[in-house]
Amino acid sequence: MLDAERRYDDEIIGESPIPRTFEDAARRFEARPAQMYKGGVYDRSLTNAVLEPAPPGEYRTITYGDMRDIVQHLAAGFHDLGVSPDDRIAMFAHTRMEWAQADYALLATGAVVTTVYPTSSVNQLEFLLDHPSARGVVAENADLLDRVLEVEDDIPTLEWIVVIDDIEDHPAAKRDNVYTLAEVHDIGAKRFDPSAYESWIDAREWDDLASIIYTSGTTGRPKGVKLTHGNFRANINQIRRRFGPRDDKPPGTPAITEETRVVSYLPLAHVFERLGGHFVMFASGACVAYAESPDTLQADFEQVEPTAATSVPRVYEQMYKAIREQAQSSSVKAKIFNWATEVGEAYHRSDDPGFGLRTKRAIADRLVFKKVRTALGGQLDFMISGGGSLSPDLCALYHGMGLPILEGYGLTETAPVLTANPPEAPQIGTIGPALVDVETRLDTSVRAPDDGDTTAAVGELLVKGPNVTDGYLDNPDANERAITDDGWFRTGDIVEERPDGYFVFKERLKEIIVLTTGKNVAPAPIEDAFAPSQLVEQCMVVGNDRPFITALLVPSFEGIERWGKRNDHDLPEERADIIRDLRVRTAIADQIDAVNEQLESHEQIEDFRLVEEEFTEENDLLTPTLKKKRRNILNRYREEVEEMYVEAE
Repeated sequence: MLDAERRYDDEIIGESPIPRTFEDAARRFEARPAQMYKGGVYDRSLTNAVLEPAPPGEYRTITYGDMRDIVQHLAAGFHDLGVSPDDRIAMFAHTRMEWAQADYALLATGAVVTTVYPTSSVNQLEFLLDHPSARGVVAENADLLDRVLEVEDDIPTLEWIVVIDDIEDHPAAKRDNVYTLAEVHDIGAKRFDPSAYESWIDAREWDDLASIIYTSGTTGRPKGVKLTHGNFRANINQIRRRFGPRDDKPPGTPAITEETRVVSYLPLAHVFERLGGHFVMFASGACVAYAESPDTLQADFEQVEPTAATSVPRVYEQMYKAIREQAQSSSVKAKIFNWATEVGEAYHRSDDPGFGLRTKRAIADRLVFKKVRTALGGQLDFMISGGGSLSPDLCALYHGMGLPILEGYGLTETAPVLTANPPEAPQIGTIGPALVDVETRLDTSVRAPDDGDTTAAVGELLVKGPNVTDGYLDNPDANERAITDDGWFRTGDIVEERPDGYFVFKERLKEIIVLTTGKNVAPAPIEDAFAPSQLVEQCMVVGNDRPFITALLVPSFEGIERWGKRNDHDLPEERADIIRDLRVRTAIADQIDAVNEQLESHEQIEDFRLVEEEFTEENDLLTPTLKKKRRNILNRYREEVEEMYVEAE
């Protein structure tokens, strides 16, 4: 497979910087659909002036030719504002059509695009504008404009603000240095000079800085990762070689092509969506539709009918639970759904399913799986998971339903993809083999918690490759810690390398729990074991510098309600009372016992507390990419944690 990837070449693979890559794609796929935008979501300034607004709740499509015209005019408009090579311009908006267009336009001028999550606090925003010396900000709407205005005087380099939505009634709209995106577009449409535009793109080089992306900061202050046009372009090539339409793949193997259609909803401020759902898709001629919000994904999937999806494990967990909730509206349907998922998983794991299992799989597909696929648009060929560890059991359930999830792995610092399961040979429970041109090495002096296999090649993953950053912005100490003297980047992640070249993710080095007994425990596999649970929504394992493992669990209150009805339990209405209900606690304790049976004795959960508040980005217990902020969770529930250990003394 790797040899075939190395030999593979097509018109998508190349060495052009990102703006030229887009221009080549727009020329190649000019009449094909490029973007889909939904009406009734935003008070867009650009669509009113340039494109016909979409009816509320419906999608409209623009072609690559349309998108190219918008990008070119925006680039000319930004250039008229004074944007020049190496200027740092911040994108401060949710994932949407205009984010993508402005990104390509700014990169064409030679600007360095820095990213700010729209959920950033005022203090975070001030740092994320001041640290890279941002000269301008593209903000989404009046609310985010207000936040920028609040810190404006503390950012000495900041000269102008562009707002994506209409702000006609906002007091700042009359200011000379505040524009709407439509105004920038109109300026550019009048000033656009094709030869000048081509000269800007031709001036871009492989090693030019393209973006500064700040780590999401599960611990400490975010670090600004420097990524060049070459870093991004190399990763496009690497992914194309793995997911492109190679002739050596078995017939029917899904691929990313100009026929691919995806729904974009993860933060474009994060490198995973920026590369996988943006740069790769547009280079390949795919069509990208922008979801209304993460809460409307099922409706958006039904309308768009995507053929592929990229997401993080937390979204797949939520999606599965929503699917199960809809399928289990009665005790009979619950039994059918549970039987079907067991059959599907057994079928997928079987190397040679017999007639009986094939027959059961066909029945399960007709009764359950086909309905699930239809609810997600009916056209999904595969889904990609990154940004965290995915429960192998949950992954197997998806595969069993005919919705294969291909798990991969990477970091902001690697632009981001390092490994990925190939569509023609996925291995559940792994993050796949390394991509072409990614060199790997294990520092075996850094070990994961012993899983019983002392002969496995386990250690911290070190990498080299054309997609790997050369360091952090103005942070020599972080550079020294992350990059070895001989040029290897330390990922900070413990992995196992199997004999077949596939990697198994073990744990983030900084998240390994060290018990006072001297035993080490990896929390992620324990937490992931609850992903398919009907009664548990989220789990965080606790135990660092403690004698044993405990857990904080957020119940699935909807699942508990259905469980109560099936078992004729008259449960309390208030969540605070539900988490204290003995029947609920006993049922969840039984699930903990089932998980403990799969664990070593020192890994087993000895006690637990139920908490009623879900871990979310809004309450600052999850990052924008839905990773747990463990320190914040521990601070929030310090008393509950202390109780578990005091009671054991």
